[in-house]
Amino acid sequence: MILSGEELEQIISARVSAPHRLLGMHPLGKDKGVVVRAFLPQARAVRVKPVHDKSRPSFALEKIHPDGLFEGVSKQASDVYAYDLCITHYDGTESIGRDTYSFLPTVSEDELYYFSEGTDRVLYRKLGAQLRVVDGVEGTGFCLWAPNARRVSVVGPFNDWDGRRHMMRSLGNSGVWEIFIPGLRIGALYKYELVSCHGDLSLKTDPFGFFFETPPKNASIVWDTERFQWTDDEWMEKRGSSSPHRQPISIYEIHLGSWRKSGVGESPGYRELASQLIPYLKTHGFTHVEFLPLAEHAYYPSWGYQVTGFYAPTSRYGTPEDLQYLINELHRHDIGVILDWVPAHFPRDSWALSRFDGTCLYEHEDPRLGAHMDWGTLVFNFGRREVSNFLLANALYWLERFHIDGLRVDAVASMLYLDYSRKEGEWLPNQFGGRENLEAIQFIRDFNHAAHTSFPGIMTIAEESTAWPMVSRPPEHGGLGFSFKWNMGWMNDTLRYFAKDSIYRKFHQGELTFAMVYHHGENFILPLSHDEVVHGKRSLLGKMPGDDWQRFANLRALLAYQWFFPGKKLLFMGGEIGQSSEWNENSSVEWWLLNEGPYHKGTQQLVRELNNLYRHERALFESDYDNEGFYWLDCSDSESSVLSFIRQTADGQRKVCVILNLTPVQRPGYRIGLPEPGKWMEVFNSDWDRFGGAGQTSGGVIISDENPMHGQDYSAPFTLPALSVIAFIPERMTANWN
Repeated sequence: MILSGEELEQIISARVSAPHRLLGMHPLGKDKGVVVRAFLPQARAVRVKPVHDKSRPSFALEKIHPDGLFEGVSKQASDVYAYDLCITHYDGTESIGRDTYSFLPTVSEDELYYFSEGTDRVLYRKLGAQLRVVDGVEGTGFCLWAPNARRVSVVGPFNDWDGRRHMMRSLGNSGVWEIFIPGLRIGALYKYELVSCHGDLSLKTDPFGFFFETPPKNASIVWDTERFQWTDDEWMEKRGSSSPHRQPISIYEIHLGSWRKSGVGESPGYRELASQLIPYLKTHGFTHVEFLPLAEHAYYPSWGYQVTGFYAPTSRYGTPEDLQYLINELHRHDIGVILDWVPAHFPRDSWALSRFDGTCLYEHEDPRLGAHMDWGTLVFNFGRREVSNFLLANALYWLERFHIDGLRVDAVASMLYLDYSRKEGEWLPNQFGGRENLEAIQFIRDFNHAAHTSFPGIMTIAEESTAWPMVSRPPEHGGLGFSFKWNMGWMNDTLRYFAKDSIYRKFHQGELTFAMVYHHGENFILPLSHDEVVHGKRSLLGKMPGDDWQRFANLRALLAYQWFFPGKKLLFMGGEIGQSSEWNENSSVEWWLLNEGPYHKGTQQLVRELNNLYRHERALFESDYDNEGFYWLDCSDSESSVLSFIRQTADGQRKVCVILNLTPVQRPGYRIGLPEPGKWMEVFNSDWDRFGGAGQTSGGVIISDENPMHGQDYSAPFTLPALSVIAFIPERMTANWN
């Protein structure tokens, strides 16, 4: 095989889409021997040396171009064989190793077929930088999807960032480029150098990169996310055999970078966080922690929602193993882990996914489909099989490699609607003329099906802010397939109510009762999340009206109402101590407030006892989504701003009576209907003095009599403390109540 002048120029100028055809060893035909070509700018001399069969010829290569192209012919062999390149460098040093261009592709035809079909759920085992042993040689195989690129190379410090050194081969119509680089191991920095279909040169990070340099640097790093030794088998087995809908779920939402900063403003790493966060969660009774996105992101003020490395934990806090360690330790202490996941959009950073191969590969070309005006980000093209497969495999990657127990999907509404936050003329309808994004809907259903069938017991959670029907119902019944949906309506109505001065609340009681009108349409989580305490919205405490006593009493009542209302619970960090300031990602939670009088510490104690009561009383969680799990005793006394209801198990054997008095007026002798006669024991009172309250109670015990009221056969007089929530259980339950 004679190298033409044009082919030589293609190698030197790195304009080759099939470099393995020109470089490496090739037979020249019968009785003509073999030729070896290597492009080695750093080499002064090069020699070919056989690896396995020492009877094969060893011969020198001649430099045929001053930039470093070497060529040599041996007529002593008629077919190719495994060989090393023995290199003498200009500085006099020597090195020996296998030739990159002597290896066959590291992905099979079948794997390429399933990739192109969009059905390979474990793409992360093939694409990206994969540590491999090929023909006994350790190295890294690189695979990249860039169908419209003219040339792709792997570059890094190992080849002086020279795109001529490791040009990848194009694997036909799949659009996948591939190369195996022997000797390249964990820790190697790399990027992809691409020449677009327009001839433009760009450097891109790996869409499947498992680890990245710490921002603002952005090179990908060869890594192995399978080497961590997990010891959470007991947790994983228990998770797989349980239904989260019947379990207590109390979620502590946390932004890792601002939970607890040191005195010099540094955030703890993943491993350091384990020693701080786990005791805190255990002491305060939370069952789960939810992390704002931990996938790599260049822009810290995005809080992780503008992802640039979908397969990589952010390196700000440590390595992938460090995050795996944190999750493993959380599991060993019976704490579940939920991760915010962002398939709705991605940022425009030129070195990441945007116009990846010179075309809109991951996004739409038309900004009416492919851009989010609110966030300045780009929308994934869910109708492209390779793109939806990239995202679906990403979800499974986090569930498999990091043992994540739940994925909370951000901005679902922006995925569902083509006209999301767009004016007329700024969006394109679907094929039927509607506003629904049919491809995104199918992706969401496929994601939920794959996640739940592959990992039984995990949760998928939708942050969906509209009235889209059946978000948390199975796809086979017409739903989207999520386990849970955030109840944004409950959150907005409740916060709006509590923000009102008590003298106006009688006109707005419907804002507290309306959530039960639609409650059974979805499996709801009740969120008081980060979104409600930032960007001028004030902290939870800051939303409360009145003087300090009333503000804290209102906050305690709000939190108690959240814990007793049907649905799983979520509270953002700082809410449990009554933080004064709204959240700032550059500041720590205001832990110093716990030393500023009784109110903040009392609020923290209230949350601790709410969680303890919630986790141990089945009536408060087991039938969250059953019709029998909740009923109003009385929600009509708007004049007094008093509401009362029963939480119970489906069989009615365990009951909790909950009463809210949401004015700063104590109400002694207030009679409420009850479903059972006899003694009822007070198990919670948001006005207890240990919470910072006034200590007003009904004496701990009330006795119901045969005085029908509120549709019940019995009733009893209660003392309702001002701005309070109280809870009672029948005495018969106390025999086995803890």
